[in-house]
Amino acid sequence: MKIIAVIPARYEASRFPAKLMQMLGEKTVITTTYQNVVETGLFDEVFVATDSEIIFDEIVKNGGKAVMTGQHETGSDRIAEAVQNIDCDIVINVQGDEPFLKLEPLKQLIEVFHNDENQEISLASLKIRLTEKEEVENPNNVKVITDNNGFALYFSRSVIPFHREISFDVEYFKHIGVYAFRKHALIQFSKLEMKPLEISEKIECIRYLEYGMKIKLIETNFIGVGIDTPEDLEKARKLI
Repeated sequence: MKIIAVIPARYEASRFPAKLMQMLGEKTVITTTYQNVVETGLFDEVFVATDSEIIFDEIVKNGGKAVMTGQHETGSDRIAEAVQNIDCDIVINVQGDEPFLKLEPLKQLIEVFHNDENQEISLASLKIRLTEKEEVENPNNVKVITDNNGFALYFSRSVIPFHREISFDVEYFKHIGVYAFRKHALIQFSKLEMKPLEISEKIECIRYLEYGMKIKLIETNFIGVGIDTPEDLEKARKLI
């Protein structure tokens, strides 16, 4: 299998405009992310997919590979456009604002497809256990529930499952937005119309479920440093 990584990167962001061009030490956030992904050694190629000439130029001038795309509603749609003419089997989506993603979770996602002999899995992603009530109830944390084989049943910003039986301990999991796609499933995804559940929740993974595709979730203990606010950027700078 040929496995590539694509980093979707928008210049504008509602909560923190131009966050990917902020400095982390001597490099920008997006360059740090790109170089860290390359250094894992897991991928045949690594690209940044962007609609911003500023980000495109930033990657290219630092020796990286970038693809210009149009404007899109979701990162998956942006990646689908970027990889249409790239020869590959599996596409890993790494968030541009997650500069410190670790090697092990990426290896786990790739392994899903090596073990998928019947090629029935369209998408693999990560989940992490939530233990704090405030984290479970936070609508910014997308929760996921799975079946006994680790396949996603549903994603929601609400608390799922609802804890009605108080004598039973419920486990809650947060969805981590790192994805591994089969290329053909990703291209198919980009051509599918948004359905009511995805529109309501604003969670793109739901589109796969609404069209009957299989999503495999892998539990991880990786806690990333997503940069969504200036405060997050300061936390990231302390890790350098």
